Amino acid sequence: MPCPPPDRPLRVVAVTYSPGEALEGFVTSLAEATTRPVEVVLADNGSTDGVPEDVAARHGHVRLLRTGGNVGYGAAVNAGLAGVTEGYALVANPDVRFEPGSLDELLAVAGRWPRAATVGPAIRTPEGELYPSARDLPRLSTGAGHALLGWAWPANPWTARYRREREAPRERTAGWLSGSCFLVDLEAFWSVGGFDPGYFMYFEDVDLAERLGRAGWLHVYAPTAVVVHEGGHATRREPHRMARVHHTSALRYLSGQHPGRRNAPLRGALRAGLGARMLVSYVSGRVAAGARFQRRADDVGRSARGRARTRQEASA
Repeated sequence: MPCPPPDRPLRVVAVTYSPGEALEGFVTSLAEATTRPVEVVLADNGSTDGVPEDVAARHGHVRLLRTGGNVGYGAAVNAGLAGVTEGYALVANPDVRFEPGSLDELLAVAGRWPRAATVGPAIRTPEGELYPSARDLPRLSTGAGHALLGWAWPANPWTARYRREREAPRERTAGWLSGSCFLVDLEAFWSVGGFDPGYFMYFEDVDLAERLGRAGWLHVYAPTAVVVHEGGHATRREPHRMARVHHTSALRYLSGQHPGRRNAPLRGALRAGLGARMLVSYVSGRVAAGARFQRRADDVGRSARGRARTRQEASA
């Protein structure tokens, strides 16, 4: 799909739930991320800290959209994207900060991949570690190994394969991209009905990617665009509730991949395994599987841009 005219504002949607001071950095960093005008929609799920209201009042291109309660991530994004049906939009968490030119780079990559439904940047932590945000779709083999061994043996081959950790960063397709930040083709997004609101949080991005993939769309990782994601706000506030939500969403997704009566024993095994894993998280106090980040992200954009320049010079 061609990029929309450069004078048309690009819709940027962030779901807010008492986001704190990070939201100001999100909005101000957008100014250097793109040369295009943007309209920021804060799909607010019931914030009580007053920050979304304050930011919207101080920035003319920011609009506050109240969803009516804590409706979940996917449902709030759907509300924030309502009314725009063509071109691209950006979906991102409100604790993301954009490196200069990162949004323009996502649009440039999208232009090279006309069947890309989503394009995702390299996501790094404030400490400079690269988050594995472009993964394969979960399968029974890799998913089971990742779920069972991810905590005790972070470098296990199933986790590495699922998260594609041992690959050098390069522009490539992926099974799914982290919903914490991606550019989305709106025609593709709405063609499959957008996010499934049945997922309150977690796995809504995996589910969306799987449905788009079945419809013939692609998901492209663009490490030449870099953003910084603080992450973990919801988990820090309610760690055990978020662990429960994560496992519930995982069960919903995996069960949906194996429907029918003949797969009932498998779904039962999945329920038991995820239940046991959640129990272990309660007892141990560990609420998320934390495989190691594979490299410093400071080098990611530089190396990927170098390879891109080499390709351009070779084709010149």
